Amino acid sequence: MKIVILDRDGTINHDSDEYIKSPEEWRALPGALEAISRLNHAGYHVVIATNQSGLGRGLMDVAALNAIHKRMIKQLAAVGGRIDAIFYCPHAPTDGCTCRKPMPGLIEQIAERFGLEMQGVAFVGDTLNDMQAAVSAGCVPHLVLTGKSEALRGQALPPGFPVGTQMHLDLNAFVDVLLKKSLEPAA
Repeated sequence: MKIVILDRDGTINHDSDEYIKSPEEWRALPGALEAISRLNHAGYHVVIATNQSGLGRGLMDVAALNAIHKRMIKQLAAVGGRIDAIFYCPHAPTDGCTCRKPMPGLIEQIAERFGLEMQGVAFVGDTLNDMQAAVSAGCVPHLVLTGKSEALRGQALPPGFPVGTQMHLDLNAFVDVLLKKSLEPAA
């Protein structure tokens, strides 16, 4: 099974320091939904792994989160794409859970649900925490320079990021690289 794991806020949609708490606040990044559709059409299953501490902080409830995801899924369907599953951590940063990135718990849940080894699976996100979770779970870390990493455009990968982290301007640029690689003959 070909699978790609994506962070949500800052990777697929605009992020906010005030948190995305309602469907009206959810806005896709330019080209992100089309990038997911391209992955689907190339045979990839797309799964989201997202920290949603707004739940743990009492800023929204699960019904609001579901409504946000319904909006995302509807907009994605309009461009011919789909999300196969959404895994989220509902905890606040101080809760000490194992599912909040940079911990690998969400990715481990995905591996268990799909019966997969995560070695070599691409994980795409916009933060150091995303990259640390990816590496901890055996995934290949891909940093998109959108969301919290937008300020890194034109710079080298900062110290502290896992070795092997690949940088891409946005989700579309990541998909370009992945699909090009999948067309190359095996060595």
